[in-house]
Parts: sequence; C-alpha cells; structure tokens
Amino acid sequence: MTIAPAEDRLTAQIAFAVEIDKLKRVIRRNLLMDGSRRENDAEHSWYVAMLAMIFGEHAPPGTDLQRVMAMLLVHDLVEIDAGDTFIYDPVAVAAQAEAERAAADRIFSLLPAGQAEPMRALWEEFEARETPEARFARALDRFAPILANHNTEGGTWPLFKVTATQVEEKVRLIAEGSPSLGAYAQELVRLSVTRGHLSE
Repeated sequence: MTIAPAEDRLTAQIAFAVEIDKLKRVIRRNLLMDGSRRENDAEHSWYVAMLAMIFGEHAPPGTDLQRVMAMLLVHDLVEIDAGDTFIYDPVAVAAQAEAERAAADRIFSLLPAGQAEPMRALWEEFEARETPEARFARALDRFAPILANHNTEGGTWPLFKVTATQVEEKVRLIAEGSPSLGAYAQELVRLSVTRGHLSE
C-alpha cells in the first residue's frame, strides 16, 4: 500500500504530538502556588503563555503578543531530552546550551517540512533574546518562578540556599523585557528578604 503525501504529513504531526506529551513528565524545581507539589514543564509553558496575555500591556510597544505566546509554548520542548536546568546551578547551566541544541535537532525534526522550520525558529528566537518578543518572553519565563517562590514562603529558595543577589541577577533579565515587571520582581525580592524567605 502506498502512503499519500498528506498521510505522511499527518503521521509526522501525530508523532510530534505524541512526543511533546512527554513534557508533562519533566518536573521543575518550583512548587505550585498552593505548595502541594512541584510544577511540571507543560504546566509552566501554559502558565507563562497565559502571562503573556495577562501582562501584554507591560511589553514594549508594538510587541507581537501572539508570537510571544507561541514562543513560550515551544520554549521548553527541548527539556524532554535535556531535562529542566536549575538556573542557580552553574555546572548545569554550563552544559545546558549543548544539550538543548541537540534536543532541538531531534524533537523539531519530527515535524513535517514547513512546520519544523518555523517552530524551530521560535525556539531559536527565544534563546537569542534579540527581539522585543523574545526579551518579553524570557522576562515572563523568569518572572513566573519568582512569583511562585514569593507566594510559597520562599519555595525552593531556602531549600537550595539561593540568595537575594542570585535572584536579583535574574530580575535584570526581566527588566530587559519589561521594566515594569522587573521593578515588581525587585519588590518581591525585597519583601521576601524582609519576611525571612530569602537570605541576603
């Protein structure tokens, strides 16, 4: 039996759809805001895409929010292979780029031609942080765990002995994409230190 090109395309799309379901199994360090359990990558991707809708007015003027949301939905797909990198672990961060690029090569290639390239391009754009959309997307990606830790009495910060100085380095990245969200994140850091949930 000969498979028609349209069937070939659908087969590839189904394979990709099945593969990305694995993102639900990648567990992140931070807790849900009720403190009940750790968040998975699929929940995180959905959440930050929602934040793009909620906080769109805090993006630079002219930012394409649809592109930001698309970027956020694909940005962590590479963690199916590479795993979640704890941003306060310098050894893990040093190995991150190579592992994630190899993952991108494999995962996006599952898609048919015409879909693989633009989806891979969204991931590349997010990583490069050269467009207003990418900088805003990265800001939201960094803002979400700070908000979660603040609302769980420090969450994973005390567990991993994270300091305010380390968190403030991430706040700078937030401010690059959205000055107003960066200022708010800085205030969350200050409040967390005051309340004893984050060490100086």
